[in-house]
Amino acid sequence: MKAVLCKQYGLPDTLVIEDIASLAPAAGQVIVSMRAAGVNFPDALIIQGKYQMKPPLPFSPGTELAGVVKAVGAEVRAIKPGDAVIAYAGYGAYAEEVAVDAHACIRMPPGVDFKVAASFMMTYGTSYHALKDRAHLQAGETLLVLGAAGGVGSAAIELGKLMGARVIAAASSADKLEACTQLGADATINYASEDLREAVKRISAGKGVDVIYDPVGDKYAEPAMREMAWGGRYLVIGFAGGDIPKIPLNLPLLKGFAIVGVFWGNFTRNEPQRHAANVQDLLGWIASGKLKPLVSTAYPLTQAARALKDMMERKVKGKVVLVAD
Repeated sequence: MKAVLCKQYGLPDTLVIEDIASLAPAAGQVIVSMRAAGVNFPDALIIQGKYQMKPPLPFSPGTELAGVVKAVGAEVRAIKPGDAVIAYAGYGAYAEEVAVDAHACIRMPPGVDFKVAASFMMTYGTSYHALKDRAHLQAGETLLVLGAAGGVGSAAIELGKLMGARVIAAASSADKLEACTQLGADATINYASEDLREAVKRISAGKGVDVIYDPVGDKYAEPAMREMAWGGRYLVIGFAGGDIPKIPLNLPLLKGFAIVGVFWGNFTRNEPQRHAANVQDLLGWIASGKLKPLVSTAYPLTQAARALKDMMERKVKGKVVLVAD
């Protein structure tokens, strides 16, 4: 079977595609024939050795996938060969076959496309955990989403609207902001051409925002914080902009707001019951059409490097996926 392999740490062009032996499940595992695999920012970090988790070389990147169960190991009872599943792999999803712990698999709802199923677990899981469990977002509050046209950002827009918030979407181009508007954003800011702080002040009529969802960091964090409302919550999602910002701690003191970390992966391990309840909420909303994940491009597995480069260069809207050739 074909697999995309990281044999040395580096940028996407260092990845190679090889034929390797088919997988056999260990006890408690299932082997999933990958139909689609989500492309996420952590995938770009892990191949550079910059992520919290460092698998032994060589390894296949890819954190999430959807496909059909090919085989199950001993002690697996709830899932059987032939089941269509959504799976969280941690790494290894950029391959035609993926070994996944059985407890990390969820049966796909009827009628959900494999590309959609492969693209929502990390983005919607992260965003729902952030807004529901960490920010306790309430109906009527104002939510500012930075990097709003990306995978987690677009999920945050949809979920924020579903939870009753007024959503301000900030991104770097007019076409990205148009996509945000189509997802339901109430107002938009082009932070490539506008002063972010002044735009937030204008849109909020000087009241500030209650929750900031920030997967970007870098130079945008501090000006956004300066327009935080009293008692607000700033969500630390990630640092796609490059630098980890250094925050003047007088800002949360003066404004009485909280800086809240969001690490969805650890949440799923430390609080599996709450995670399972969140997943059921999300699956129900996707099956009913209340959530419509934006999958802008599907690349063949052999173009994994290009997919990662396009994501790193911010050329994509919503999510992109890899599909088995």
